[in-house]
Amino acid sequence: MSASDTQAPHIPVLLDEVIAALAPQPGDVIIDATFGAGGYTRALLDAGATVHAFDRDPDAIEAGSKWPETREDPPALVLHPRRFSEMLDAMNEAGIRQVDGVTMDIGVSSMQLDQAERGFAFSSDGPLDMRMSQEGESAADFLNTADEATIADVLYQYGEERQSRRVARAIVAARPLETTGELARVVRKALGHKPHDKKDPATRSFQAIRIHVNAELDELAEGLAAAEALLREGGRLAVVSFHSLEDRIVKRYLREASQTGGGSRHLPQVDTAEPIYRKVSKAIRPGEAELARNPRARSSTLRHAIRTGTPAREAA
Repeated sequence: MSASDTQAPHIPVLLDEVIAALAPQPGDVIIDATFGAGGYTRALLDAGATVHAFDRDPDAIEAGSKWPETREDPPALVLHPRRFSEMLDAMNEAGIRQVDGVTMDIGVSSMQLDQAERGFAFSSDGPLDMRMSQEGESAADFLNTADEATIADVLYQYGEERQSRRVARAIVAARPLETTGELARVVRKALGHKPHDKKDPATRSFQAIRIHVNAELDELAEGLAAAEALLREGGRLAVVSFHSLEDRIVKRYLREASQTGGGSRHLPQVDTAEPIYRKVSKAIRPGEAELARNPRARSSTLRHAIRTGTPAREAA
């Protein structure tokens, strides 16, 4: 089945660059930690790799289960309906100790953004949800029950919202909030939004609340540690992030892990005789041609590296 046979409802970001970084070969075992609509997975399968794909979103897993590769013997595509921070346990359960590559596309997917009923975006009104797994505390649950200081801390830490206290005060005063439209209007009013403003000020608050509800930064740190444990010597890691908080974690992790004695704030301070990764790339961003095809790629950044033979550090 060729890539053209599967019409994904989104355009994979930095696809050519990610595949070049992973350099898949026939027979390779590669983890797509964030399956989504399967853009990276499709290209990896076309290159002859076996893909273990993770997604906590049941909609993504259901769509992937219709791919014929899941029914081959042995299957070329194995779907894991769980968080990618659990990939080490999942692969051990599958009897696989090492893999040839791991790729992660961090954050919300285009499919989730485009479905108003998932509550990730304010471009169209929908329930205030934002849960990738469709389980647990929703954005509405958090905003309608948390105290003002907690909400302000989330907005400041994860959205870099300088007026977080003002926004949090407005949110508490407007409770209960039930829809994305209601939240967006409250944030805009609190920040004095003008129609000609280039960027909607609600963007920062929506990002912060989504990151908090899904524990995205913790998930990223744990996923990087899991990838370190799973990648064989010469295995390749490729991570695409979409905002500075994520990219900062990836950049710091790879910088520290590529140095002798490479400690990380996400892992115990263990001196290693040799670095964990080599050939760490600089930040790779989309070119003008890709931006013309897919404006959502504008904020994306790819960083990749190659695993050395140094034993993995033990995750905290």
